[in-house]
Amino acid sequence: MKKLLSYLTITLALCIPFTSCNENKESSSNKVIYYDSENSAPAVEAAPYLADAVEAVSGDAYLAVADTQWKAQYWGSCDDPIGSSLCYKAGNAAITGNGDYTVSVTADTDGFRNAVTGNPDNTYTPDGIETLAVMIKDGETKFPNAVITVNEIRVDGKAVNMTSKPYTSSDDGIDTKSNIINRWTSKPSSDARTADGALYDANGNPLEICKEYSPLVAADENFAAWTTIEIDFTISGIE
Repeated sequence: MKKLLSYLTITLALCIPFTSCNENKESSSNKVIYYDSENSAPAVEAAPYLADAVEAVSGDAYLAVADTQWKAQYWGSCDDPIGSSLCYKAGNAAITGNGDYTVSVTADTDGFRNAVTGNPDNTYTPDGIETLAVMIKDGETKFPNAVITVNEIRVDGKAVNMTSKPYTSSDDGIDTKSNIINRWTSKPSSDARTADGALYDANGNPLEICKEYSPLVAADENFAAWTTIEIDFTISGIE
């Protein structure tokens, strides 16, 4: 129940203050009602789509994304009205070792539509991508030296042509990251690692293989008016 209550903060239509609640609740196919612990009177009705919210926990891979309007976003959390708009039915993956995994986000949910438009019956179609990356929460500490190799990117079921290869790195030394679209840098970072090996020599000079890698690996035209993005990848390097 505590997790459901935390989701109330991300629902723009449900900003009703309430007192502490007990475990007494009624549910049906379309609603969940919580009761005030003092008089058992209904305190707030939670929208059913709150149950679809997915938050990344330590060791989970997820798809970090923002569209060009910064309305369609997901950063692994469920605690921000707009920054978590794509948390509903997010396809996260618990990393359990080396192997193949898939992460995804979709805008085809009532929770997303409500977060962006204020009404789950309204429509909003993300257009373009400002940033896109496969992330592993706490990956640098849980899986040191893990490498993310992106195998395929699909937009609404259609495979996207990758013009270069994404590399693995970390922005903060905590979370592991593989950039698909990163507009704030023009070359692989100095800590980049790949299944093919290092991209820089001991002196920080780029090796020949570095030319094959980039922080921007897919053309913008692939992300026009999208609904669902899926990325298949392989994890290697975990001992």
